Amino acid sequence: MRGLFFVLVTCTAGASAFRFQQVKSMENCPDHTVFFKHYYELHGEPVVLKCPSPSYKHLDFSALTPNITWHKNGSKTMISGRDEDPRIWAKENALWFLPVMLEDSGVYICTKRNSSYCVEVSIHLTVVEKTAAQEIAYPQVLFTFTSGKIVCPDLWDFSPNRTSLELKWYKDALPLEDNNEKFIILKGSNSLIMTPVLPTDAGYYTCKMSFPFEGVMYEITRTIQLETVEREKRITPIIVYPTQKTTSTVLGSKMTLPCKVFVGLSSHVQTDVEWLANDTSVDVVYKQSRVTEGERQEIVENGENFIEVPLIFDSVEEMDFYTDFTCLAQNRYGYQVLPTRVKQEAVGLSWYIAMIPIALACVIVGGICWKRRDDKGYSIAKV
Repeated sequence: MRGLFFVLVTCTAGASAFRFQQVKSMENCPDHTVFFKHYYELHGEPVVLKCPSPSYKHLDFSALTPNITWHKNGSKTMISGRDEDPRIWAKENALWFLPVMLEDSGVYICTKRNSSYCVEVSIHLTVVEKTAAQEIAYPQVLFTFTSGKIVCPDLWDFSPNRTSLELKWYKDALPLEDNNEKFIILKGSNSLIMTPVLPTDAGYYTCKMSFPFEGVMYEITRTIQLETVEREKRITPIIVYPTQKTTSTVLGSKMTLPCKVFVGLSSHVQTDVEWLANDTSVDVVYKQSRVTEGERQEIVENGENFIEVPLIFDSVEEMDFYTDFTCLAQNRYGYQVLPTRVKQEAVGLSWYIAMIPIALACVIVGGICWKRRDDKGYSIAKV
């Protein structure tokens, strides 16, 4: 039995290595990267996943011709046009769900290729019940005692001409009327103006939009968690991304994890943003530069200042799953830290099913070898 156990352990270890290779490079692509944005969507609503064009060092994948294929991790079946599946279908660089269902949660891989290069990108999708909308709310920040604007995000895929959006707004589930003196709903846009912003304006805002498609009317819902910041705290940095405590990735893949910091009206130069690994500088822990801190980007959105610093994994290794990564944003007026972990992406059940024939073969081979060994021992004893 010990010999048979050794055979099974050896076969299982080999199967594990083979399993990750299949997930990583299903179409024999040399590069596999994980998109930093994790999509959180509501059950029963339309969803569009875009295939991004990441850039790593000297490689610019945006130059690839638009030859794109889609499949769900753990499945070898390609997702094709709407003729094959009217609910989930691929069109150009987007994957459409009309509507998305709870069972659609998982990792979707888009493959971009041309005659000389190929890259795969993993995109995480989590679908929740509508009752959990606040758990996946978009964070936004406004200053008190000024005019402010909150934005209903990720709608333009459902409005090709990027105009004439018709939204309904709610504050803590109560509808906001057009003639409200406090709130101004900008017609045809995705914005809600409030003046002035008061501390009591903090809370959850919901925007809803109807989306007609081929005779069916869908509803799109976005929930925003608004935080109001006092005037004297304007220059205290606030980390707005990443929002999740863990990020799933594939062993051996590339990954970029940005840290986005809100600094308000403060000058960019007054705030320092950096990544730490086990409370130490990244370049000290990763001396071989496999994991590095990317270039600092200073961004202006709606008149407010943001700083973004990416953490770049050239190739994710097992030690990264046991490393504590922290984004630190600080200036002379205050600081904020945001810890996050990288975890290994769960492997689909289909891979375990695929390993059953290999495991059975290992058992048969082990049994034959053991029987021959017993037969040999019996013959010697008889002589």
